[in-house]
Amino acid sequence: MCGIIGYVGEREALPIILDSLQRIEYRGYDSCGILVQDNSADGKFQVHKSLKSIAQLKNNLAESEYTGTIGVGHTRWATHGVPARRNAHPHFDCEGEIAVVHNGIIENFQALKEGPLSNCRFKSDTDTEVIAHLTKKKMIKTDSLEGFELQLKEAVKACLSELMGSYAIIVTAKGFDGLVAARQDSPLIIGVGDRENFIASDVPAVLEQTNRIIYLEEGDIAVVKKDSIYIENNDSEVKRNERLIPWTTEDAEKGGYEHFMLKEIHEEPKAIIDTLRGYLSEEGICLGLECDARRILMVACGTSYYAALCGKYMIEHLAKVPVQVELASEFNYSDFVLDDMMVMAITQSGETADTLMALKKAKRFGCKTVAITNVVGSTATRIADDAIYIRAGLEIGVAATKSFIAQLVIFYLLGLFLAKMPKHRLEERISDLELMPLLAQVVLDEEGENIQKQAGYLSNYANAFFVGRGVNLPIALEGALKLKEISYIHAEGYAAGELKHGPFALLTEDTPVIAIMTPDSTYDKTVGNVKEIKARGAPVIAIAEQGDEEVEKYVDRVIRVPKTGAIFSPIANTVALHLLAYWTAKERGCEIDKPRNLAKSVTVE
Repeated sequence: MCGIIGYVGEREALPIILDSLQRIEYRGYDSCGILVQDNSADGKFQVHKSLKSIAQLKNNLAESEYTGTIGVGHTRWATHGVPARRNAHPHFDCEGEIAVVHNGIIENFQALKEGPLSNCRFKSDTDTEVIAHLTKKKMIKTDSLEGFELQLKEAVKACLSELMGSYAIIVTAKGFDGLVAARQDSPLIIGVGDRENFIASDVPAVLEQTNRIIYLEEGDIAVVKKDSIYIENNDSEVKRNERLIPWTTEDAEKGGYEHFMLKEIHEEPKAIIDTLRGYLSEEGICLGLECDARRILMVACGTSYYAALCGKYMIEHLAKVPVQVELASEFNYSDFVLDDMMVMAITQSGETADTLMALKKAKRFGCKTVAITNVVGSTATRIADDAIYIRAGLEIGVAATKSFIAQLVIFYLLGLFLAKMPKHRLEERISDLELMPLLAQVVLDEEGENIQKQAGYLSNYANAFFVGRGVNLPIALEGALKLKEISYIHAEGYAAGELKHGPFALLTEDTPVIAIMTPDSTYDKTVGNVKEIKARGAPVIAIAEQGDEEVEKYVDRVIRVPKTGAIFSPIANTVALHLLAYWTAKERGCEIDKPRNLAKSVTVE
């Protein structure tokens, strides 16, 4: 979850480290820290830690006081120890000669502290600090620079052999002219430059500097200098191919919007278009899969899980193929038996720890596996047999929006790809799907002001329910998740027919209900459910199609979406609910792009 960055080259490291950290601050913003190694023979460490934002840190640090061409930085999402300067990275050994920044969790850190490191003086509450102490303990004194480099790499390797858990780390040592990096179950990349190189937890960190990326694999250890990159795995040198990343620095900017989330909501029509363009041709739908799936298991977490639930309805409706959806975090510790199933792992980043574990479990059972992700070269794509890319472009906002929409598009395409329908019928469905960007844009253009108004009303409440049925039940769950993530209003999503089985006890005039009421086979039942809600005194905001005047008889407020077929209604409904969450949070003065206690890429279990 944390963001890490390392630089070694010929330029001053500090401005590069700070700019890079700011680009990946979505990975954690509890605290931050930087280290610059000066250019003297002993490589003195210059360190600054803070509870302020990276932007404040940039304004407060005098670059003249932190000179040097080697540096590391870290922006933290707390796992062990409260946000405090003592727990901010980097962390050091007792003598302050070895420094470490880390993303992940060391599960046996307490046993190490009480065992082989019991004589060390710990200064933080973190698990990370054991890496610095243990690496120093494994070092052997040497007088030669070449020998020191070898000893540092071997010391890191020996340290890692005693760790249990996940890590992406960068290690530096006084007097060493490079950085040592390693990864296990947490992402880490190397950015390749001209007489300079970068190490980072995520591509956006280095986009301003280079688009040449090396993805480190599980168990890799790398020694990175300004003019060389050495990587080994299982005690042998390995070569990792460079990839050219298509994203630009403009993708990582707000483009005039106040928040990344609002920018990315407005990019949802483009995300739909780009995803469709990637897989539609004159021959039809080209997903690159060779399969005749009889049963599908989807594993995912968070927003991707709700997309998968929606995908279940879509695929079963269009292709009549049974689909089961499991939370990856629960699936990993279940006795679920995988038998003749295609397993699809849905993860926006391609690095979600629980989803990667589920993918590996499926591989052990010999299942055909497919990763559905937004990131070319991510870990999920390297584990799975096949990959389908959602083509949403770079997404910075912690609350996923355009990537969710693009995932829905992939599930429509999958349903049609697997369907056994006449060519003319398939072409009709594809034509319907190609209208989705326009319908999403209509919501943005025609309902934006009304949604702001409804958000102003909703922002006064402490609790809310979202209800839907059929293919829009997962959209209700997604709407509730977005509202609670960024506005801190307690929100729950339910099947509309389920409120009477308990949640009715919570309905009062202070408990608004957002009801998705776009027409489908359950429309009349949903109207009946809304009448039951109104009978308990709760105010209702309906998401309803344009032209549906009947709905106004039963609800208090209406947000309109364009007419479309029932199976395609989640697209416009999602755009409306994403906007509703955004403007509600804005009305409440919340930190929308940095929601409390959250981070963008969940790389720990």
